[in-house]
Amino acid sequence: MNTFQSFELVYVIVKSGMGTKVLKAAKEFGFRGGTICLGRGTISHKILSFLAIEDTRKEILLFGADGETAQEAMEKLSRKFKFEKPYHGIAFATAASRIVGMSCYLGDHVGEEETKMEKIYYQNIITIVNKGKAEEVIEAAQLAGSKGGTIINARGSGVHETSKVFHMEIEPEKEMIMILAKREETEAIVKAISESQQLDQPGNGIVFVQNVERTYGIYES
Repeated sequence: MNTFQSFELVYVIVKSGMGTKVLKAAKEFGFRGGTICLGRGTISHKILSFLAIEDTRKEILLFGADGETAQEAMEKLSRKFKFEKPYHGIAFATAASRIVGMSCYLGDHVGEEETKMEKIYYQNIITIVNKGKAEEVIEAAQLAGSKGGTIINARGSGVHETSKVFHMEIEPEKEMIMILAKREETEAIVKAISESQQLDQPGNGIVFVQNVERTYGIYES
């Protein structure tokens, strides 16, 4: 049976105004295209800086590529934009089992997942909640050990998330929170978020976790 070569979803987070420059460079370095989202950071802790400036505007770029392309492009982006320096930006890649909408490459990676897990040091916790709840998510996560995160505005369209105004269905605004955490801290953070937002109740939101394959610009002080 044919298998797909491993794909990666690459996140690059930079200060507002840098997204277009990073996108242009990323295309030169091998990515076929990308998406820029607007968000804001919430870091107020010196450890594991997520651009380390409290409540500032961010641009989040998303790219999809095979693992080899992703690694080479991320290394070049890190050198060009000096991600090793504080506040210059961060980049990390998460595993994607499949990407639809771009060319796929065949390869052999069956049986590699357990080996990869041993090398996973960070995980990306994604939480999607109703607008106005992001700060509560951040607060709950910090009490469980998180150092902060990035908030992105979004829009919902789920069966439980529509309301009616003048008999018209309205899709309410959502907030998506990305929190990068050490693997051993993830479970406690997810539990704290779930309990604080009562995510066991329909329509309150969702949370999921992605394994981070590699990182640039993450440092401890």
